[in-house]
Amino acid sequence: MRNSAALLLLFLILALSFPVAGESADKSTSTSGTTIISSDHKFSPVDDSLSQVRQQIIASYKPAPDNGPVLLNRSPGIKKKPLHPVLISDSSLRRKLSARSAIVIDARTGTEIYAHNPDRPGQPASTIKVLTSLIAMDYLKNNALVPVSSWAASMPRSKIYLRKGKSYYANDLINAVLLASANDASVALAEKIAGSESGFAKMMTRKANELGAQKTICKTASGLTARGQQTTARDLAMIFREAMQHEEFAGRIKLLKAKTSYGKTLKSHNKALWQIEGAQGGKTGYTWAAKQTYVGKFSRDGEEILVAILGSRNMWNDIAKLVDYGFNKKQQIQMADREDNKAKTGKESPPLNSALVVLSDNKKIENL
Repeated sequence: MRNSAALLLLFLILALSFPVAGESADKSTSTSGTTIISSDHKFSPVDDSLSQVRQQIIASYKPAPDNGPVLLNRSPGIKKKPLHPVLISDSSLRRKLSARSAIVIDARTGTEIYAHNPDRPGQPASTIKVLTSLIAMDYLKNNALVPVSSWAASMPRSKIYLRKGKSYYANDLINAVLLASANDASVALAEKIAGSESGFAKMMTRKANELGAQKTICKTASGLTARGQQTTARDLAMIFREAMQHEEFAGRIKLLKAKTSYGKTLKSHNKALWQIEGAQGGKTGYTWAAKQTYVGKFSRDGEEILVAILGSRNMWNDIAKLVDYGFNKKQQIQMADREDNKAKTGKESPPLNSALVVLSDNKKIENL
């Protein structure tokens, strides 16, 4: 009995002494610079165990905009691994657009960057005035006097309220067409050049065909809804691409406002000029049948694209998304081409931007 009691007492003494020993062990290891991580957490290495390259990349991470590439700043001294960018899905962009048809092309080469129903015919609305102004600039001097008929003066808005029987300078009317989208000015110019609006519309169709827009048919000088009149997003982009090569047109279309010789201030309808980065000029349009239409040119970081839409219900939102997407996708395509060229030649092409790495949005920091 005494032996049993002695053994029990010895066992209790030993049991009580183990937590103290464990605690002292924890204290001794903590003082040596080692951290004990509780079993509630998975092991993660301390910062010192991360490579210097990883630490710099992770520290430079920036949140990316919707549907945009992830941008990671790297210092020029950091060695880069080969990139294999994945293009953002066109279908994901389509779900965000309200336009019935849209296209984005490279302004220099005409190469298609994005398209949705680009060859679907539709009413052009006032975007067709690009042709009206191009023909007027080719046929009339700025100081040519243009009389206003009763038919021209009767045009509905948008208009600058030209007075029947009065004559105006062609320079003023061309600016009114491009900036204020004036229907009355469009018809006055048409009648001055061709004798009638219908005759001028035939000239417009021929001009469109010459510029490569084979599906465009014009029936009016203004773009007001007319049976048989049509264009496509692709045609609009092709027309505008050629128009921007016309020095006088490019100079006029980028103006925010212009003052006429008789004191009226004309203001541009193209909100992209002050709302969207890189806007170089564009033409808006709207009728009930056409809905909102647009064609314009944009430039960023030395790259240029053209955007055209037909049948939009939320035009400025559509344009902003198409422009951002167009430039991002163009950069991704260029990077993919660089990788292909490297694989074929064994030589690496010069980088687009040594401070940026572009990754697809579904592989944000994978394999860094």
